[in-house]
Order: sequence, then structure tokens, then C-alpha cells
Amino acid sequence: MAWVPSACALPSAERPARLAEFEAVFAEALTGVERREPGWLRLRFRDGVEARLRDLTAREAACCGFFDFTVHHAEGEVVVDVRVPADKTVVLDGIAAQAAGAGS
Repeated sequence: MAWVPSACALPSAERPARLAEFEAVFAEALTGVERREPGWLRLRFRDGVEARLRDLTAREAACCGFFDFTVHHAEGEVVVDVRVPADKTVVLDGIAAQAAGAGS
């Protein structure tokens, strides 16, 4: 998980499983990635994965407290807005790259 910052409290042994969870939902349902601002990433997903995304983002925010995730519906899809402080924008770079790679 190249984008995982040192501030992450998730035990190293659990990180590959968490990465796999993100990769799976990106591969299965991701429809778009937008970098709204340096510290704001918007991910769009097909409908039907909201509960899964809420669970995954809640667990990620619990171990990496600098994340601000918002999950909501917009125009028939699930939208996840991810915000981080200015000193953590490299984390969003990594997530955006991972998401883009899942679509290839």
C-alpha cells in the first residue's frame, strides 16, 4: 500500500486485506474519479454498494484519523468524497492512482 501514510494506525499485517477491499470495490463498482481540489477526491460508484462503502470508509477513518469521508447518493449513484489536510494530499494521489488502475 504505497499510499498508506506512517500515521496509519492499522497494523501492518492487516493492510494488505484493507487494500484488497478497496481494490475489489473499485474494480466492481467504480464509475468515475475526480480530483476536485488538491485535498479533495470524489469517487463515483454504481448504486448498490453504499453499505459496503460506508463500512469500509468508517474503518479507514478509524485508523487514519486525518481522513474525512462523506458517502451519499447523487444522480443515481453512490458518491464518496474524500478530504484530507494539505500535508496529506499525497495520500489522495495514491488513492486516485489505485482507483484509476482498477479501471484498466
